[in-house]
Amino acid sequence: MSLLPIFQWINDTGAATYLRESSWTYPVVMASHLTGMALFGGMILMTDMRLLGLVMREIPVSDVVNQLRVWKRLGGALVIACGIMLASAKAESYYHNPFFWTKMAFLMLIVIHALVFRGPVYNNAAAIDRAAKVPTIAKVAACISVVLWVGMVSMGRLIAYYEGYH
Repeated sequence: MSLLPIFQWINDTGAATYLRESSWTYPVVMASHLTGMALFGGMILMTDMRLLGLVMREIPVSDVVNQLRVWKRLGGALVIACGIMLASAKAESYYHNPFFWTKMAFLMLIVIHALVFRGPVYNNAAAIDRAAKVPTIAKVAACISVVLWVGMVSMGRLIAYYEGYH
C-alpha cells in the first residue's frame, strides 16, 4: 500500500493549504521551527559535549542534564508542532523527496537512541557524577547523538534543495 494518497489528503486539507499559501503564517512557523531547533539542538549538544568532557567539566553532569531538561522539552515541543505543520503544508512534494525520508529515518534512530540510552545515561546522571570518569556508555551515547542530530538537521536543510533538482 502506498502512502501517497494519505500524503495527498494531508496536503489538501484546509489548514495545510492555508499554511502553504499564507504570506505570513508559513514564514512564522518556519522561523519558530528553526528557533525550536536552535533551542532543542543547542541543549542536546551542550549535554553531549559535557558527557564527552569537552565543556563545563567543573559542572556535574547531573546539573547539566537536569537544568537543561525543561529547555530541551520546550524546544522539542516547538520543533515537533511546527515540523508537523510544515510537513503537512508540503506533504505531497515531501512524499517524493528522498531527503525528507532520510530525515524521518534519522528521527526514528534518534527515538531509538533516546529509548536505549535514557535509563543508563540520561536518567542516571547522578551515578555518572559519582564515577571516577564519565563511563564509556555515556560517551558512546553522546557521540551517537551528535552524529544523528547533525544528520537529521542536514537532511532537513537539504529537503528544500531537492525540489529544484528532480
